[in-house]
Amino acid sequence: MERTLLLVDDEPNILQSLKRLLRRGGYRILTAESGQEGLELLENNTVQVIISDARMPGMSGIEFLDKSRERWPDCIRIMLSGYTELESVIQAVNRSAIYKFFTKPWEDELLQDHIKEAFRQYELQDENKRLSQELHDANDELARINQSLEERVDENVKQSVLSLVSLKISQDVLEHLPIGVIGISTDNLISSANQYALKLLNNEKNGLVGLMASDALPPEILQTQEASEQNTPSTDKVILSGGRVVEVQRYQMKNDSGVYANMLLIQQRGEGS
Repeated sequence: MERTLLLVDDEPNILQSLKRLLRRGGYRILTAESGQEGLELLENNTVQVIISDARMPGMSGIEFLDKSRERWPDCIRIMLSGYTELESVIQAVNRSAIYKFFTKPWEDELLQDHIKEAFRQYELQDENKRLSQELHDANDELARINQSLEERVDENVKQSVLSLVSLKISQDVLEHLPIGVIGISTDNLISSANQYALKLLNNEKNGLVGLMASDALPPEILQTQEASEQNTPSTDKVILSGGRVVEVQRYQMKNDSGVYANMLLIQQRGEGS
């Protein structure tokens, strides 16, 4: 950012003296011979530091600096004054209208040092504003991300609830099917058995899930299980104890990795041999 300095004084020789003194600082220097002209220059230029005389005809320097503070509060304002304006200058300082003031005649080196410091002050507050804006933007972005995550979590929760509901419905349907269903894992463990299967096998009290099929199922049913493992799906009639005749259908449950379970469907058909 180019360092731009605005000099305002109704005396042209004062403006020229200041320009000669401050040119060596490498500043872009604008000059105005009245407060109104100074305001117009501020409208059309980005100015960081203003130096104004206190006593000027029409609009005084204090009034000019007050107006500039209202419109361009970030500008650093310095006043040049005679001893007769000290009371007004003190009032302006108390209103935060000016950053520093110097009496005429000024000390060249002191004025130069304070102008350098004024630009550093402006740049520091400008950097603070930039960092504050970046922090604000980062917080806004974080809030947006959190909102998005919350929405995703809500959606995931909804999907999980739907999945649980679907699973519960599937389990309820399975339980109430008018046919026995037994699931057997590849390591011969019974993983599921609905109420109708337990009723057919007279095992409603003890249940079958978690038991080894070779221990819990009737030998006649196990024969159909063995046939199923031989990849020969079929439907067989089996006579259980007491002469009950059931029909057993065998299915293998497969995925890309191969067989992961065997399913037995058992339905009572009536008496027979």
